[in-house]
Amino acid sequence: MKTLIFGEISKGSVREATLELVTLARRLGGDLVSVLAGSGIGAAAEELSKKGGGKVLAADDAALENYTSDAWTQVALRAIEAESPDLVLASNTPIGWDLAGKLAAALDAGIATDVVRIEEDGGDLVFIKRMFNAKFDARLRIEGSPRIATVQPGACEAYEGSDAGSVESLDASGVTSRTEFKELRTAAAGGHDLTKADLIVSGGRGLQKPENFEEVLKPLVEALGAQMGASRPVVDAGWLPHEYQVGSSGQIVAPKLYLAIGISGAIQHLVGMKNSNYIIAVNKDPDAPIFEVADLGVVADLFEIVPALTQAVSAAKG
Repeated sequence: MKTLIFGEISKGSVREATLELVTLARRLGGDLVSVLAGSGIGAAAEELSKKGGGKVLAADDAALENYTSDAWTQVALRAIEAESPDLVLASNTPIGWDLAGKLAAALDAGIATDVVRIEEDGGDLVFIKRMFNAKFDARLRIEGSPRIATVQPGACEAYEGSDAGSVESLDASGVTSRTEFKELRTAAAGGHDLTKADLIVSGGRGLQKPENFEEVLKPLVEALGAQMGASRPVVDAGWLPHEYQVGSSGQIVAPKLYLAIGISGAIQHLVGMKNSNYIIAVNKDPDAPIFEVADLGVVADLFEIVPALTQAVSAAKG
């Protein structure tokens, strides 16, 4: 089997999510080809080739300096035509899910999105994605070739080997785009920068309503001298602003102590807090995925535990 992965570059270096794709592809075995697109990407291509990316095809052209779906799709189709892969992988990022969808349409190929694992079963591949707030795993099979999948960042560890590969040029001449890149804006963390916090108390949908963040969670936050965070469903529901969100589409944090209160632990959230020094989780569901990464797990009703913990912390501080 041959796997082709589409890599992404951030600030001149290969993104960690791309190295996670390398790990997944190597577990599946077979030949590995990686594709990078951009302008002035020689150093990044060499980096990927030295970090397990196999044969790296570098599409280096001024027209590819910034992502546009038209231009990158043309380059991707050239790579697929040249390599005839059985499996095509991209990260489940804004670029990845946009590109993968266009490729699937152009090739009339089957696609699985937001995958967390790929397993071999009787010579076939099974694509696994979490559904219903990670309470169920869907097992998908894709017919035809190539099969296309986007993989959730954080679903596996970044490849740390040093298997030397090679770098080859991929013809990017003549690519065109119907869209024009204007600018890239990065949202500022503002006055709620969780990336520098030593203590974070995050709440999820288990808090049931926005008022409970003020009445139940905030007293614990203040008692600990921590900052408040939240899961994506809380932010999507409008209970807290986006600057409170921890996860792959929010802030990536690594505090000394992280308390996850009423958070089930979807992959997107785990990506944002898995590097915390110590993780405590409170959830009434004993099978909640958050317990897979927690150093200490409490299976209980948060409305009983949190007030008691707040009282204990306040008493200890005098």
